[in-house]
Amino acid sequence: MDQRASEAVALLRELVAIPSVSRSEDKAADKMEAFLRDKGCAPKRLYNNVYCIAPGYSEERPTLLLDAHIDTVKPVAAWTRDPFTPTLEGDRLYGLGTNDDGGSLVSLMEAFLALRGERLRFNLIFSASAEEEVSGAHGVEAALGEMPHIDAAIVGEPTALRAAVAEKGLMVIDFTAHGRAGHAARGEGINAIYKAVDDIERIRALRFGRTSPLLGDPKVTVTIIGAGTQHNVIPDRCTFTADVRSNEHYGNRELYDLITSLCESEAHARSFRLNSSGLSHDHPLYRRAVETGRSTFGSPTLSNQALMSFPSLKIGPGDSARSHSADEYIALSEIEEAIPFYIDFIRGLALS
Repeated sequence: MDQRASEAVALLRELVAIPSVSRSEDKAADKMEAFLRDKGCAPKRLYNNVYCIAPGYSEERPTLLLDAHIDTVKPVAAWTRDPFTPTLEGDRLYGLGTNDDGGSLVSLMEAFLALRGERLRFNLIFSASAEEEVSGAHGVEAALGEMPHIDAAIVGEPTALRAAVAEKGLMVIDFTAHGRAGHAARGEGINAIYKAVDDIERIRALRFGRTSPLLGDPKVTVTIIGAGTQHNVIPDRCTFTADVRSNEHYGNRELYDLITSLCESEAHARSFRLNSSGLSHDHPLYRRAVETGRSTFGSPTLSNQALMSFPSLKIGPGDSARSHSADEYIALSEIEEAIPFYIDFIRGLALS
């Protein structure tokens, strides 16, 4: 293992030992800030986001952002190891956050450190962002407001170094069906459960006209339902929640209007801000991915891309299937491959 990979793995092991569940990443941010400062960088911090601007920044050049997140989900109960004790077994480093998103984080950081002194055709910024797992207001969205103008981004996430050139968006809609209470034995009242079921069936039958070749159709799934107080009372209220995954052909507001127009239940979207994204085939990031021989695909999982108003490419070491699961791990060989890949990819990028 070369020096950069060894350094990256050593830092990752330290980060695993620092619990950094979303909105509690302060100690991990402290670690990232101190590490970058020790490497001669001048990191900036907003909340628990830490970012560095490479020397020689010029407003006359475009700017590329390298972003990966430091937060994790809570460990699931099925772990057979201590999730906060980095454990090396063969080529695998086990620990919470190793795959999502530690491998990408330390690999992108090493690429930034390798390239920060080079005269690239664009400015370079590295960001270790917070609150990604909850799309929090104090995460990358806040940090972007403090950074210079960004023209494009590489978002590090576990994709097995395949190029995610499109990503589904997310919207959560909470519904409330209203009825009228009554005695179940006498058939009185209006059953809110039945009204909710009617709306759920309408949602289930909904079909969309604009299919994405990479992301398919938007997907609406009812995932939560609740009603009733006791067996002999007709419920006057039933709530249910729909998980909506958009493709790049539909904005969340448009999907909300379409879905709710079919329903009698009262509806409220928690947010419209997490939209789908996609790269055009002639964008430099897309062309560079093809040049480097990486296969392209559409990602069903959400990332910080959803909060970026500029073009972005999601690519990184690891496997998304390991994320949020027990005994999460990253292979050391994946980090060894990712660092030189990122360096070569960025050097050859013709961003304009």
